[in-house]
Amino acid sequence: MRADARRNRDRILEAARGAVAERGPDAPMELIAQRAGVGVGTLYRRFPDRAALLAALAEQYVHELIDAVDRAVAAEPGAWAAVRAFIVYGVEKGRGAVATALAGTSAPQARRALVRRLDELVRQAQADGAMRADVGTGDLMELLGAFACHPGVIPERFLPVLLDGLERR
Repeated sequence: MRADARRNRDRILEAARGAVAERGPDAPMELIAQRAGVGVGTLYRRFPDRAALLAALAEQYVHELIDAVDRAVAAEPGAWAAVRAFIVYGVEKGRGAVATALAGTSAPQARRALVRRLDELVRQAQADGAMRADVGTGDLMELLGAFACHPGVIPERFLPVLLDGLERR
């Protein structure tokens, strides 16, 4: 892909992220093009329809979560601390609206890669004796979804309490 085409694609995805966070998955394509500083024709050449744009945005979002797992592993002293740091990152306010809007959008390969990476971390935390053995990766994904995709349903102040409950003491 040419450098200018890559820049346009990146600007469109960034504009789409903001518009989707503010207005949901039905944010006007014209608004996205305007915010990206491109014409509507350019947007449609890169993404032939809304579904293609949302799929690319979902793929990007999930890859950001995978990168967040890796950053947590690099920054934290143990697997449980990394799990905890990742969950806290995943539910930060700025990501909630995007997660909600993209909840029904598919990025199956990226999602499988995220689950595999998180599962490795969960198994290590359990092997270290730091995380309860009766809680799995699916449970963490549900917790992440509850806070990120449904902000406000469960007050954020409960997240540390729930995470404390997952720690093996």
